[in-house]
Amino acid sequence: MKVTTIQDVLRSLPAKFDKEAAENLDAVYQFDLQGDQGGQYHLVVQNGTCLMKDGAHADPHVTLSMTGEDCIKVLNGQVSGMMMAMSGRLQVTGDIGLAMQLKSLFPNITKS
Repeated sequence: MKVTTIQDVLRSLPAKFDKEAAENLDAVYQFDLQGDQGGQYHLVVQNGTCLMKDGAHADPHVTLSMTGEDCIKVLNGQVSGMMMAMSGRLQVTGDIGLAMQLKSLFPNITKS
């Protein structure tokens, strides 16, 4: 089952988090989303845990900017984040390596 709202997608992340893939990772991912599914959210990965919070973080390690609809498609595996970035629909600022690592932290995101 694919989730249809950005809140559903983001709320599902902690349950799909791969602690082993995040070993020794301390990172804050900021999501700046525009459009109908827009908003600001941040994901804190620290000590093998994952927390999703509403709002902007004061000092994120990486910021992902796109529409909320595109974020849903990327996280559902419908489109490639790399392709979105190459087409300009996804802007990444900060640590691009962390952005590329995001998919490995949630290998089962498309499974309900």
